Amino acid sequence: MIKLSNISVPAEQGDSGLVHAAAEILGVGEREIGQVRILRRSVDARHKSGVRFIYTAAMEVRGEEKLIDDGKAVPYEEGEHYVFPYCFSSSPERPVVIGLGPAGMFAALCLAEAGVKCTVIERGRRVEERTEDVRRFWNGGALDTESNVQFGEGGAGTFSDGKLTTGINDIRIPFVLEKLVSFGAPEDILYLAKPHIGTDRLKTVVASVRKRLLELGCDVRFGCRAEDITTENGAVSGVLVSEGGEVSRICTKAVILAPGNSSRDTFEMLKRRGVALSAKSFAVGFRIEHRQRDVDLAQYGQAATLGTLPASDYKLAVHLPDGRSVYTFCVCPGGSVVAAASERQGVVTNGMSEYARAGENCNGGLLVSVTPEDFGGDPMRAVEFQRELEAAAFYAGGEDYRAPAQLVGDFLRKIPSERAGRVRPTYRPGVRFCNLWDEFPDFICESVAEALPQMERKIRGFAADDALLTAIETRSSSPVRIDRLNGESVSTPGLFPCGEGAGYAGGIMSAAVDGIKAAERVCLKIM
Repeated sequence: MIKLSNISVPAEQGDSGLVHAAAEILGVGEREIGQVRILRRSVDARHKSGVRFIYTAAMEVRGEEKLIDDGKAVPYEEGEHYVFPYCFSSSPERPVVIGLGPAGMFAALCLAEAGVKCTVIERGRRVEERTEDVRRFWNGGALDTESNVQFGEGGAGTFSDGKLTTGINDIRIPFVLEKLVSFGAPEDILYLAKPHIGTDRLKTVVASVRKRLLELGCDVRFGCRAEDITTENGAVSGVLVSEGGEVSRICTKAVILAPGNSSRDTFEMLKRRGVALSAKSFAVGFRIEHRQRDVDLAQYGQAATLGTLPASDYKLAVHLPDGRSVYTFCVCPGGSVVAAASERQGVVTNGMSEYARAGENCNGGLLVSVTPEDFGGDPMRAVEFQRELEAAAFYAGGEDYRAPAQLVGDFLRKIPSERAGRVRPTYRPGVRFCNLWDEFPDFICESVAEALPQMERKIRGFAADDALLTAIETRSSSPVRIDRLNGESVSTPGLFPCGEGAGYAGGIMSAAVDGIKAAERVCLKIM
C-alpha cells in the first residue's frame, strides 16, 4: 500500500470524490486504485468560495513501486502501536481506583486486562440511572448531589460533546481511540481531525467498559464515596469508604485517585490528610450561544448550504493588556447549554452535543483566565471563589436553578435584557434575563466585553446583538493540583493522582492517557 497526503476534494463531493482526486494526483485511472483507508480527514475553510475536505489515505494502487520511485507517493507503514507493557497471571494485590471518569476508567481497564483485578469506587450512579437523575433535575426536579452532570459513571464528559481533540502528542492516543471504537464509539474518530463521540453514544461506550471490567473480575461499586485515605508509616494503607450509610475500610497499598475537577470535598479531605496540593491556573466565564446556521455561514460561506460539511465550531483567544486571556472552550456545535451543578444553591453551566450535532444552536465557553496569584497561591481559596460565583448565579437566576442570561448587545451596553432574540436559550430548567454586570466581578465582565469585539473580527456575527450569554461556567478545569513525581504523590507513597481533577489533563483524551500512565506506575510498584 502507498500513503498519499494532502488530497483535496471539493466540499460538495466529500468522501465520494476521494478516489477521483487521488487518481488525478497519481496520474492513474480510478480503476487502478483498490482498497482505500482514510487515515485523516479535515476541513479547509480558509477560502469560503472553495471549502474543501483534505485527506491523508492509504491505498492499494497498481504499479505502486513506480509511483514511489517517481515521488508521487510514499510507502504506507503502520505506526508504532502502544501495548500496555505489563501482564500478570494473577493479581499480586488489588489496587483501588477512585473515580470512574476517563482517567479512572482507562486505568482500571488497563490493569484488569493485564490481570490486575482492582476495586473501582464511584460516588455517583451507573450511567443509565444517572441519566434519569440528570433529566429529572433539568426538568425542574431536585438536584441529586451525588448523581448529576459532574458525578457518576463516565465522569463529567458523559454529558458533554464527547470531544477527543487534545494538545498532547502521545503514543497511547491511538490505543485509546481503538479501545473506544471497540466499546461502541463511531469508527470515524480514528481519522477525523476533530473527533467526537457525542453524549448519546458516549453513554453506551461507558456502560460497555463497565461490563468489561466486571467480566475481568473487578469489583465496581457505585454510590460509594471515598471518605479518607488511611496511611501507615506515611504510605497508603487503605481507603475509608461510605456505602449504603455504612463506613468500611478497603485495605490496599496502591490507590489511583481520579477524582474529577468538581470533587471539592475530596480536595478538602486530602488537605486534612496532609497530601501535598498546589494551586494551578483555571478559568471562569459564560456560555455563549449562536444559531448554528449563522456560525456555519460565517465559517463556510455558501458551502454551508451543501449539506456535506459537519456542523462548524470555532477556537478563539484574545490576550488582553492586563495579562489576562479570554478564550473559547469546549464548543458544542448543534448542542445545548446544560445545568451542571453538583452542590445545592449553586448554578453551573456547561455544554453538550449529541453525535449528530443537529441542534438549532452552537454554544461554547467564553472564559477568562484566573491564576494562582489571584488567590495568593491558595488552591482552596480558589475553590471558594468558584463557589461564590455559583451562588451569585443561583440567586440571580431566581433561586430555582434557572441561570442568569443576557443578550450580547445588552451586555456590551451594560443594560439588562428582558427577553431572547433570534437565539433561543437551550439551558434547562430555564433562564432569567438580567444584567450580568450587576451579578459578577468586574474583571470577568470587563475582560469579556473587551474580547468580544476582537472575536467579532475573526468570526462575523460572534458579537451579534442577539447572541446569548448564560452564566456561569466555573468547572472548565480544576484550580487544584495534587502534587506528584513520576506519577506518585510527592507526600504520600502509594497514592497515584491522575486526570483532570488531579490537575494533569484537560479533556477526555488527555485524562484517559493520564489514567493509563497511572496504571503503568501501579504495575511497577506491585511487581
